[in-house]
Amino acid sequence: MKRAKATELSESCASDAIIPARLVQDDLATTEKRLGKLLDSNESIISEICHYLVDAGGKRLRPTFMLLVYRACGGTDEGVDFAIDAGIALELIHSATLLHDDIVDGGMLRRGKPSAFARYGFGPSLIAGDYLFCRAFELCSRFKEHMIRTAAEACIELTEGEVMEGRMRHNAAPAYDDYIKVITRKTASLFRAGGKVASDLAGVPPKTIEAMTRLGLTMGLAFQMVDDLLDVLGPEEKIGKPVGSDLREGIPSLPVVLAAAKNPNLRQMIHSGTQMEGAAFDRALAILRDPAIIAEARRLASEQVAIARGLISSLKPSQYRDGLAALIDDQIDREV
Repeated sequence: MKRAKATELSESCASDAIIPARLVQDDLATTEKRLGKLLDSNESIISEICHYLVDAGGKRLRPTFMLLVYRACGGTDEGVDFAIDAGIALELIHSATLLHDDIVDGGMLRRGKPSAFARYGFGPSLIAGDYLFCRAFELCSRFKEHMIRTAAEACIELTEGEVMEGRMRHNAAPAYDDYIKVITRKTASLFRAGGKVASDLAGVPPKTIEAMTRLGLTMGLAFQMVDDLLDVLGPEEKIGKPVGSDLREGIPSLPVVLAAAKNPNLRQMIHSGTQMEGAAFDRALAILRDPAIIAEARRLASEQVAIARGLISSLKPSQYRDGLAALIDDQIDREV
């Protein structure tokens, strides 16, 4: 298959802002086709649930990130099929966690429509999530042992992060360090694995693999921090779920962590241990929307972006390196 080269894209991107996905659009098109086939099952209900979730959209951020890292590290067309499959594996794992998260949280809305849990129920959604995990590791079987271990370790971290977050629910004074531990496991672990595997597949030295691993970590942290802000600020039609979902469920998002450290009234409301609704929810949401809290959350996310940009600067100049920088900047520039 013919792949788009950086030299071929330079003219089209010269006068326009860089669109990261466009730089690897042929690779992403292949990703989408293979991903669609992997959602099919001999059992129609499994196929239906998997397609219902995955076909609903999503940014394909993890495959895009991996493909840009691979190309920015000098990865060639000859080895790109491995990078594509690795990106698909991470997307499948991510999709599986969405199904399971909605079961755990009782989430009724996902990507702007009823969640799979709301539409199909507990059992079928759980099984579909398990199926996606299995499909991911079916793909991983073609990789070297240490790369499979990287994916498995990310999955272990995901499960531990879920439990840790559950333990912190309705915590009246959640610590910032504990928050970072949770999102490192729940969100950043897949990005970190992606950066590590993609750079390894490109054949770069260990020092560069280490840098791209850390790049994935900072990318994931920034992404989740901004996601937490969007949960507070909305609007619902943009974020695809009710505004303040984390607050209602007692989940220690970044605005909650920052505000609870300063506001005893919020700590008292959180400590009640019940789902926040009505006037109490409105008061708590207003506290979280304090401009000082929003500014501090944005500053913390920007710190991660600055670290990421520093790591990218160690790569050789290329359209793909510029695309990675744009992808990182896109996280902090999402509407908040």
